[in-house]
Formats: sequence, C-alpha cells, structure tokens
Amino acid sequence: MARKHQMIIEKRHGYNLIKLGPMEIWDGSDLALLRETLSRLVEREGVTRIGVDMSYVKYVPSGFFGMLFDWSEQGATIHLDDPCQRVRQMIWFRQFLAPISDTRFRLETEALHPVSLGFGDDSEWAAEVETDHEVAQLVTSSADSRPMLGL
Repeated sequence: MARKHQMIIEKRHGYNLIKLGPMEIWDGSDLALLRETLSRLVEREGVTRIGVDMSYVKYVPSGFFGMLFDWSEQGATIHLDDPCQRVRQMIWFRQFLAPISDTRFRLETEALHPVSLGFGDDSEWAAEVETDHEVAQLVTSSADSRPMLGL
C-alpha cells in the first residue's frame, strides 16, 4: 500500500527532525521507513542529533521504542517532539524519556524510574508461612485408580 503522506526531514536547532506526516497510527511499514531513514542519517551521514515529530501519533508499534533505543546506544541523541498524552502514558515512554520542555522529551539509555508491574506490596507474599498441615499432592488424570508415583 502506498503512503499517502511524504516523510519530511527538517533541520531545527541543530537537530534533524523526522516528520512522517499526519498519521495517527504507525504500522510496520512506517517503522521500516523510519529505520531506513535513521540508518541513512546516523550511519552514512554521521548525524547524531535526531528528533521525531509525534504530534499526530496516537499509536506506535511495539518495535518503535526498541529501534530508537538501539540508535541511542550507538551514540545518537533522540528526542520525541509533541507526543500526545496517550503516547506519554505508555510504559516505555514513562521509563526512558526525560522531559526537556513541555513538548520535547529526550530518550535516556538508563531507566528513569523503577518498573512496577503489580499492584500493592510484595510484603504480603513474604508474610505467608507454610504450615505443617499442608501436604503436597500429585494430581494426575488416569483411568487407573491405583496410586501413582510421579517424579
């Protein structure tokens, strides 16, 4: 499927700003185009300061952050410009993007905050103590009613 909008690269304040156009949802082909563009800019042209315009985006594929992270680890400084609140609430965004201004965020290679994947406190698990009256049981499914030895 052909792209309806052309990608534009603008030079702004010492950065190459990549604009994919007014698309709310980026798919795999957009990610491939962005990867090719980053490869050309960073590897061939030696660009180290890159911005990505996120002003229209409401959803990005899961590989987007990993791809940006790879380029950042290779020495590129990556900024995301004007992401919507939905994008800002994504876990990877909260973990690895530091605010530079109200609309610009810089990708960091170290997590800004520890990840919390559960609810509540883990201390309730530590407080549980096994009692002596609990007996381990082997559960099987067999037509034979004789006891079975499981190893």
